[in-house]
Amino acid sequence: MRLILSKRVAALLMIGTLWISNSVSAEPPITLEDVDEGLPVISANEPISKEYSPIRAAQYLDRSALNWQKTKKCATCHTNLFYLAARPALKSVLPDSGEVRRFYEDYRRVRWQQRMPSEGQGFWTIVVATGLTWNDLQTTGKLSDVARETLDMMWTTQRSDGGWNWPDCDYAPLEIDDHYGVTLAALAVGIAPDGYSDTPQSRAGLEKLRKYLDDNPPKSLHHRAMLAWGSVRVDGIASESDRDETLAELLALQLDDGGWSTAGLLTDWKDLVRSDDRPLQTETSDGYGTGLVIVIARELGLSADDERLQRGIAWLKANQRENGMWFTRSPVNECGNLISNAGSAFAILALQACGELPGGTLSTKPSSP
Repeated sequence: MRLILSKRVAALLMIGTLWISNSVSAEPPITLEDVDEGLPVISANEPISKEYSPIRAAQYLDRSALNWQKTKKCATCHTNLFYLAARPALKSVLPDSGEVRRFYEDYRRVRWQQRMPSEGQGFWTIVVATGLTWNDLQTTGKLSDVARETLDMMWTTQRSDGGWNWPDCDYAPLEIDDHYGVTLAALAVGIAPDGYSDTPQSRAGLEKLRKYLDDNPPKSLHHRAMLAWGSVRVDGIASESDRDETLAELLALQLDDGGWSTAGLLTDWKDLVRSDDRPLQTETSDGYGTGLVIVIARELGLSADDERLQRGIAWLKANQRENGMWFTRSPVNECGNLISNAGSAFAILALQACGELPGGTLSTKPSSP
């Protein structure tokens, strides 16, 4: 009798579990209509979640990207660019509406149909090309026509010195100097599927890009980390010994709680100062610093089982906020903590890179010289 009851209980539990699972996967996507216009406050006071929740992460990423799209109507690296990179890792827990992807595609198909972007608008071509290309890699694994066309357009806005015009909004480290844009462009080309880096326009553009990087040395560990990452994808950007040295520097900055601080990646930037002259807050782990270091470490070949990365993954799982984000304070001057949006995306990419979410590492064939 007890055995029969146990089997019935087990069957009921299984049915309940399947119902819950199906209910989650069947939940409708968040759309533009579901979000308000006007940017919400991104605060460190948001409580820590009692448990890590992929579905809340998906909801946060959707709401932040769609809210930015509705309010600001632009593509930007601190909010919706890395959304396109990370969001596919969460599709099994919550479908996305596809509106952010279509918004990026419309840059090429609508905004730039009548008037091509100029050299002064080089920033937009890098952001849009990177978002579309990374999203292609994470979804179909094939380079879409619109991504290829935008990558081709990116080269037309490259300056003669090999760089691109990049916004200086004092949003360190993403929107403050041209160097970041150049390394992001290298990553876009390097991750592009279907051998895009071997096209004639890409080869010519990469040659100029390498010249820019030779003429403009990295200013901080964050710069060197981006170079090391890009060099996995594009030859001639950093040597193997440079990558090893940079990885060692990154790992050495791990804090006692297992995470990394974004500000800690900027302390050797000599001209970077806070407007209030206070020192950078390097002893507080955050989403962007932790996620970025883990992703780059995996791209540089460190095993997901490495004890340091596992401590970082544990930090991410223990420090998600109740609204689904991973908080990152603006590391230099007050920028509304918008880097928390990019940081939340990198947290997801880090979890994916270490096998905690579907997809694994961002594997594609590195480009030829």
